[in-house]
Amino acid sequence: MTATTDSRASLGRMGAGGWLLTMAVFAYLLILIVGPVAGLAAGAFRSGILPVLEALAAPSFLTAFGLSLRISFIVVAVQLVLGTLTAWVLARHDFPGRAFLSNSIEVPFAVSPVVVGYMVLLLFGRNTLLGSLLLDLNIRVAFSVTGMTLATIFVTLPFMIRELVPVIRRLDPEKEQAASTLGASPWTTFVRVTLPSLWAAMMYGMTLTFARSLGEFGAVLVVGGGIQGRTETATLYIFRSLEERSYIEAYSAALALGLCSVVVVTAVDAWRRRQGVAPD
Repeated sequence: MTATTDSRASLGRMGAGGWLLTMAVFAYLLILIVGPVAGLAAGAFRSGILPVLEALAAPSFLTAFGLSLRISFIVVAVQLVLGTLTAWVLARHDFPGRAFLSNSIEVPFAVSPVVVGYMVLLLFGRNTLLGSLLLDLNIRVAFSVTGMTLATIFVTLPFMIRELVPVIRRLDPEKEQAASTLGASPWTTFVRVTLPSLWAAMMYGMTLTFARSLGEFGAVLVVGGGIQGRTETATLYIFRSLEERSYIEAYSAALALGLCSVVVVTAVDAWRRRQGVAPD
């Protein structure tokens, strides 16, 4: 309690240098976040609210936005299961190649999404061995929603894993051992003892994954081709609208996409606060 009080007192005594640094940070965030959002809003509503509503109600936008949601939900479900398993293995097991596997999780951060999309085409294109085998099974990856989903899964790989690994490492194993001693199966122990401690981190990991999936552009453009009505997501709809100089449609779609992500992230953050989980 004393340390907290001293810390708050030191914040209250922030000098001129501290205030200058704080103002610089605020200016930086205003330029990067508030400025572009304000520009989008001004462009979208320059002719009033009616054109915006018409743009958001257009079948082409609704189809594209629906595809974005569909891909995002599939990716979140995959990362929830496989990402959690990967995080558990990295945090609880020691094996040869563990460091390599852990470092590999960071690859999507270093590789351009456009390169990811191109890699998917190289692996699963029509003229490749894997692509031909899958086509024989009536599974099309290149220029399809399947390929777009696969590329998005790769791009969002780190979020769930990196959110869960430190939490799993901090768990007290004595509770799990006690449950096992009382006769609980490993699955029962995980669901009733371990999972409640992981749920907040899992929710945040799913939120980051969803927001990233919803806004993905480069990978889905290369893999899907942006075919209107078939492989055109909301981000590709914005890109096409800008090319066609339909600026109100593009600005309106961008605002809707951004607002959706902000609402989801804010809602989960509020839920974490109600659960007593400190914000990152």
